[in-house]
Amino acid sequence: MTTYSDLDDTQLIDGLKQRDEAAFIRLVTCYQARMIRVALIYASTRAVAEEAVQDAWLGVLQGIDRFEGRSSFKTWLFRILVNRAQTRARREARTIAFSDLDDEPAVAPERFLPADHPTWANHWSVPPEAWGSSPEDQLLAREALDAIAAEIAKLPPSQREVITLRDVEGWTAEEVCNVLGISETNQRVLLHRARSRVRGALERYFSAE
Repeated sequence: MTTYSDLDDTQLIDGLKQRDEAAFIRLVTCYQARMIRVALIYASTRAVAEEAVQDAWLGVLQGIDRFEGRSSFKTWLFRILVNRAQTRARREARTIAFSDLDDEPAVAPERFLPADHPTWANHWSVPPEAWGSSPEDQLLAREALDAIAAEIAKLPPSQREVITLRDVEGWTAEEVCNVLGISETNQRVLLHRARSRVRGALERYFSAE
Protein backbone atom coordinates (compact mmCIF):
# COMPACT_ATOMS: atom_id res chain seq x y z
CA MET A 1 0.00 0.00 0.00
CA THR A 2 1.21 3.51 -0.82
CA THR A 3 2.29 5.39 2.33
CA TYR A 4 2.06 8.89 0.80
CA SER A 5 4.65 10.10 3.30
CA ASP A 6 6.60 12.10 0.70
CA LEU A 7 3.77 13.20 -1.60
CA ASP A 8 2.33 16.69 -1.98
CA ASP A 9 -1.30 17.73 -1.64
CA THR A 10 -2.03 17.24 -5.35
CA GLN A 11 -0.98 13.61 -5.21
CA LEU A 12 -2.82 13.11 -1.96
CA ILE A 13 -6.00 14.52 -3.48
CA ASP A 14 -5.67 12.16 -6.43
CA GLY A 15 -5.36 9.29 -3.98
CA LEU A 16 -8.37 10.47 -2.01
CA LYS A 17 -10.47 10.70 -5.17
CA GLN A 18 -9.56 7.05 -5.76
CA ARG A 19 -10.82 6.29 -2.24
CA ASP A 20 -7.38 5.31 -1.00
CA GLU A 21 -7.57 5.17 2.79
CA ALA A 22 -3.84 5.82 3.13
CA ALA A 23 -4.19 9.18 1.36
CA PHE A 24 -6.99 10.20 3.72
CA ILE A 25 -5.00 9.17 6.79
CA ARG A 26 -2.03 11.18 5.55
CA LEU A 27 -4.17 14.29 5.01
CA VAL A 28 -5.66 13.95 8.49
CA THR A 29 -2.16 13.61 9.94
CA CYS A 30 -1.03 16.76 8.12
CA TYR A 31 -3.99 18.99 8.94
CA GLN A 32 -5.83 17.68 12.02
CA ALA A 33 -3.97 19.64 14.69
CA ARG A 34 -4.21 22.90 12.75
CA MET A 35 -7.89 22.34 12.09
CA ILE A 36 -8.63 21.87 15.79
CA ARG A 37 -6.80 25.11 16.64
CA VAL A 38 -8.84 27.02 14.06
CA ALA A 39 -12.10 25.39 15.19
CA LEU A 40 -11.33 26.54 18.74
CA ILE A 41 -11.77 30.14 17.54
CA TYR A 42 -15.48 29.40 17.36
CA ALA A 43 -16.06 26.45 19.70
CA SER A 44 -16.94 26.64 23.37
CA THR A 45 -14.90 23.52 24.22
CA ARG A 46 -12.29 21.32 22.63
CA ALA A 47 -14.91 18.58 22.30
CA VAL A 48 -17.09 20.88 20.20
CA ALA A 49 -14.05 21.89 18.12
CA GLU A 50 -13.26 18.23 17.46
CA GLU A 51 -16.86 17.64 16.37
CA ALA A 52 -16.59 20.54 13.93
CA VAL A 53 -13.38 19.06 12.53
CA GLN A 54 -15.07 15.69 12.09
CA ASP A 55 -17.91 17.45 10.25
CA ALA A 56 -15.37 19.14 8.02
CA TRP A 57 -13.64 15.88 7.12
CA LEU A 58 -17.03 14.42 6.28
CA GLY A 59 -17.60 17.39 4.02
CA VAL A 60 -14.24 16.76 2.36
CA LEU A 61 -15.12 13.13 1.64
CA GLN A 62 -18.52 14.11 0.30
CA GLY A 63 -17.18 16.89 -1.90
CA ILE A 64 -13.75 15.70 -3.01
CA ASP A 65 -14.95 14.67 -6.46
CA ARG A 66 -16.09 18.26 -7.06
CA PHE A 67 -12.76 19.76 -6.00
CA GLU A 68 -11.16 21.14 -9.16
CA GLY A 69 -8.11 22.81 -7.68
CA ARG A 70 -9.18 26.38 -8.48
CA SER A 71 -8.02 27.26 -4.98
CA SER A 72 -5.44 25.42 -2.91
CA PHE A 73 -6.58 22.34 -1.04
CA LYS A 74 -5.73 24.11 2.22
CA THR A 75 -8.05 27.01 1.36
CA TRP A 76 -10.84 24.66 0.32
CA LEU A 77 -10.43 22.50 3.42
CA PHE A 78 -10.40 25.38 5.90
CA ARG A 79 -13.33 27.09 4.17
CA ILE A 80 -15.34 23.93 4.83
CA LEU A 81 -14.08 23.86 8.43
CA VAL A 82 -14.92 27.51 9.13
CA ASN A 83 -18.41 27.07 7.70
CA ARG A 84 -19.05 23.99 9.86
CA ALA A 85 -17.54 25.60 12.97
CA GLN A 86 -19.54 28.82 12.51
CA THR A 87 -22.73 26.80 12.08
CA ARG A 88 -22.09 25.01 15.36
CA ALA A 89 -21.22 28.28 17.08
CA ARG A 90 -24.45 29.89 15.93
CA ARG A 91 -26.36 26.97 17.36
CA GLU A 92 -24.70 27.67 20.67
CA ALA A 93 -25.42 31.38 20.28
CA ARG A 94 -21.75 32.11 20.86
CA THR A 95 -20.99 34.27 17.83
CA ILE A 96 -22.26 37.26 15.89
CA ALA A 97 -22.28 37.85 12.17
CA PHE A 98 -18.81 38.39 10.75
CA SER A 99 -19.88 41.71 9.26
CA ASP A 100 -20.82 43.13 12.67
CA LEU A 101 -17.76 45.29 13.20
CA ASP A 102 -17.39 47.29 16.39
CA ASP A 103 -16.85 51.03 16.14
CA GLU A 104 -14.52 51.33 19.12
CA PRO A 105 -11.19 52.86 18.04
CA ALA A 106 -8.18 50.54 18.10
CA VAL A 107 -6.17 53.09 20.11
CA ALA A 108 -7.72 55.43 22.68
CA PRO A 109 -8.11 58.95 21.15
CA GLU A 110 -6.72 60.61 24.28
CA ARG A 111 -3.31 59.13 23.47
CA PHE A 112 -3.00 61.57 20.56
CA LEU A 113 -2.51 65.33 20.49
CA PRO A 114 -5.49 67.34 19.15
CA ALA A 115 -5.80 68.23 15.48
CA ASP A 116 -5.33 71.94 16.31
CA HIS A 117 -2.04 71.41 18.16
CA PRO A 118 0.37 74.15 16.91
CA THR A 119 3.30 71.80 16.29
CA TRP A 120 2.41 68.12 16.50
CA ALA A 121 -1.21 67.79 15.35
CA ASN A 122 -2.54 64.25 15.79
CA HIS A 123 0.83 62.95 17.00
CA TRP A 124 1.25 60.74 20.04
CA SER A 125 0.71 62.40 23.40
CA VAL A 126 1.20 59.07 25.17
CA PRO A 127 3.37 56.94 22.84
CA PRO A 128 3.55 53.15 23.11
CA GLU A 129 5.78 52.09 25.97
CA ALA A 130 8.94 50.10 25.48
CA TRP A 131 8.71 46.59 26.92
CA GLY A 132 12.18 46.55 28.41
CA SER A 133 15.67 45.92 27.15
CA SER A 134 14.83 42.41 25.90
CA PRO A 135 11.20 42.31 24.75
CA GLU A 136 11.86 39.04 22.93
CA ASP A 137 12.81 37.39 26.20
CA GLN A 138 9.78 38.83 27.94
CA LEU A 139 7.40 37.70 25.22
CA LEU A 140 8.68 34.17 25.61
CA ALA A 141 7.63 34.16 29.24
CA ARG A 142 4.67 31.92 29.92
CA GLU A 143 2.80 34.72 31.68
CA ALA A 144 3.10 37.03 28.67
CA LEU A 145 1.88 34.35 26.29
CA ASP A 146 -1.07 33.69 28.58
CA ALA A 147 -1.85 37.41 28.59
CA ILE A 148 -1.82 37.46 24.79
CA ALA A 149 -4.12 34.44 24.57
CA ALA A 150 -6.51 35.93 27.12
CA GLU A 151 -6.69 39.24 25.24
CA ILE A 152 -7.28 37.52 21.89
CA ALA A 153 -10.11 35.54 23.48
CA LYS A 154 -11.79 38.83 24.48
CA LEU A 155 -11.66 40.36 21.00
CA PRO A 156 -14.79 40.71 18.87
CA PRO A 157 -15.26 37.52 16.81
CA SER A 158 -14.24 39.11 13.51
CA GLN A 159 -10.97 40.44 14.95
CA ARG A 160 -10.29 37.19 16.81
CA GLU A 161 -10.62 35.19 13.59
CA VAL A 162 -8.20 37.35 11.64
CA ILE A 163 -5.48 37.78 14.27
CA THR A 164 -5.54 34.08 15.14
CA LEU A 165 -5.15 33.02 11.52
CA ARG A 166 -2.53 35.66 10.70
CA ASP A 167 -0.41 35.89 13.85
CA VAL A 168 -0.99 32.56 15.59
CA GLU A 169 -1.35 30.21 12.64
CA GLY A 170 0.92 32.19 10.33
CA TRP A 171 -1.45 32.44 7.36
CA THR A 172 -0.95 34.97 4.58
CA ALA A 173 -3.42 37.81 4.07
CA GLU A 174 -4.58 36.17 0.84
CA GLU A 175 -5.32 32.88 2.59
CA VAL A 176 -7.32 34.62 5.31
CA CYS A 177 -9.35 36.58 2.76
CA ASN A 178 -10.08 33.47 0.71
CA VAL A 179 -11.14 31.32 3.66
CA LEU A 180 -13.19 33.96 5.48
CA GLY A 181 -14.59 35.55 2.33
CA ILE A 182 -13.55 39.10 3.18
CA SER A 183 -11.78 41.84 1.26
CA GLU A 184 -8.12 42.70 1.68
CA THR A 185 -9.11 46.09 3.11
CA ASN A 186 -11.44 44.51 5.65
CA GLN A 187 -8.78 42.00 6.65
CA ARG A 188 -6.20 44.74 7.11
CA VAL A 189 -8.52 46.88 9.27
CA LEU A 190 -9.52 43.94 11.46
CA LEU A 191 -5.91 42.86 11.91
CA HIS A 192 -4.81 46.39 12.81
CA ARG A 193 -7.55 46.75 15.41
CA ALA A 194 -6.83 43.35 16.90
CA ARG A 195 -3.08 43.91 17.07
CA SER A 196 -3.58 47.35 18.63
CA ARG A 197 -5.77 45.91 21.38
CA VAL A 198 -3.36 43.08 22.09
CA ARG A 199 -0.45 45.49 22.17
CA GLY A 200 -2.36 47.72 24.60
CA ALA A 201 -2.97 44.75 26.86
CA LEU A 202 0.73 43.87 26.76
CA GLU A 203 1.69 47.45 27.63
CA ARG A 204 -0.53 47.24 30.69
CA TYR A 205 0.87 43.82 31.55
CA PHE A 206 4.51 44.92 31.37
CA SER A 207 3.90 48.23 33.16
CA ALA A 208 2.45 46.26 36.05
CA GLU A 209 5.58 44.16 36.40
